[in-house]
Amino acid sequence: MQRKLFFTYGLACYGLFFGTYLYMAGFFGNFLVPRSIDGPVHAPLGEALAVNLVLMLAFGLQHSVMARPWFKKWWTRYIPEPIERSTYVLASCIALALLMWQWQPMGGVIWDIRSPVPRGIMYALFAFGWLAVPLVSLLINHFDLFGMRQVWLHNRGQQYTHLPFRTPLVYKHIRHPLYVGWAIAFWATPTMTVAHLVMAIGLTGYMLIAIPFEERDLIRFHGDNYTAYRTQVPALIPRLRSRL
Repeated sequence: MQRKLFFTYGLACYGLFFGTYLYMAGFFGNFLVPRSIDGPVHAPLGEALAVNLVLMLAFGLQHSVMARPWFKKWWTRYIPEPIERSTYVLASCIALALLMWQWQPMGGVIWDIRSPVPRGIMYALFAFGWLAVPLVSLLINHFDLFGMRQVWLHNRGQQYTHLPFRTPLVYKHIRHPLYVGWAIAFWATPTMTVAHLVMAIGLTGYMLIAIPFEERDLIRFHGDNYTAYRTQVPALIPRLRSRL
């Protein structure tokens, strides 16, 4: 009975992630959602900026602290290990939902591309970024990343094992293609408002800060394999190799 409950819980958290992710795409793109990043302005600029910074800080702390090994070691005293990752996904969805629910539009336009071709290119990049994130995760550890592999193995009565270190396709050229996909999704817009710019800067800054912490954990886990990988492959921008 417990195995089925854990599996159902993990499946629900996985589904919630996809719902949150789709809403987030609409939130950034200003379509098909009741509240978006560029809705009507309700608060003075200073107040709106302060609220938005606190919301991004809260999300960043939740997302980073709960991912650290020391927190997991403490956390699994109370949360069963098979659903630890699913609970992390649930907490991340709640933090994102709070961020989007309480986000304060700020008015003002940084750029507004009206020419049809450049505008279409921006929309294409926007779609590419939001599609790239789940597709890139499928290359290595999608179901492990979102807790489904853990509850699936537990449901079958099998011991969880960590996935081996691999560098398929785009991972041979950059170490963090997932973050590149997120960055494209955040920045690719034909109309960049002040609120959108604040969000893009804040979340991009969070990713840049998170990389060293994440890689420190990866080195501890994968050892020399990841150390060698880090020296050979750039983090975000692929090297242009000479053919001479």
